[in-house]
Amino acid sequence: MKNAILFFLALFLTSAAVCQDPALLRPPKGTQVAIVVFEDLECPMCRVNAPLEASAAKAHKIPLVRHDFPLPMHQWSYKGAVLARYFDTQGKLGNDFRDYLFQHQSEITAENLQSFASKFAGEHKIDLPFVIDPQGKLAAAVDADKELGRKVGIQHTPTIYVVSSRNPQRPFVEVTDVKQLFQIIEAVQSE
Repeated sequence: MKNAILFFLALFLTSAAVCQDPALLRPPKGTQVAIVVFEDLECPMCRVNAPLEASAAKAHKIPLVRHDFPLPMHQWSYKGAVLARYFDTQGKLGNDFRDYLFQHQSEITAENLQSFASKFAGEHKIDLPFVIDPQGKLAAAVDADKELGRKVGIQHTPTIYVVSSRNPQRPFVEVTDVKQLFQIIEAVQSE
C-alpha cells in the first residue's frame, strides 16, 4: 500500500512538473498572448465552449490555437480530427469543419461521420478523396497534438489556457471556469 501511494505521488509530481514547462505552451510567433485549447470533437463541453473561445479571441484580437485531444472512449473523434486536418490542407478549413462537427455532434456516429464530411466538402466545393490520409501524415499531426497534451498533463477536455510571453513567471493560466475567460485574458494582457 505504501509503495502504491509513493508511486501515485511520484506520478502526480512528475505530471505537475511537466505541466509547469512554459516552453510547451507559448503563443504563436509574432504574438504575445493567445488562447490554447485541447479539445475532443465528441466532448459536449468542447462543443459548448468553442463559440465562447472564438468570441474571446476575436474580441481581444488574439490567436485561438486548437489542439486535437481525442479521448479513447469516443468512437469517431479521432477520425474527425484527421478529417479536420485534411480540410486544413484545403484552404485552412479545419477549424470550420471542427465547428461544423460541433454543430451536428448529437447527430454524428462513427458510421455516418463520412457523410457529414462529404456534405461539408460539397458545401465548400472541395473534392473529398476516398482515402483521406494515405501516408498517415494527418494522423501523425493529431498524434503530435495528443502527445503535447500528455506532456502538458491534460486530464480532461476541454482544457483551456491563456498563454503569454509577457510574464516569464506566469507563462500560462488554465481557465477552470469558462465564465472567467474574458477577465483572465484581460489580466494576462495587462501584465
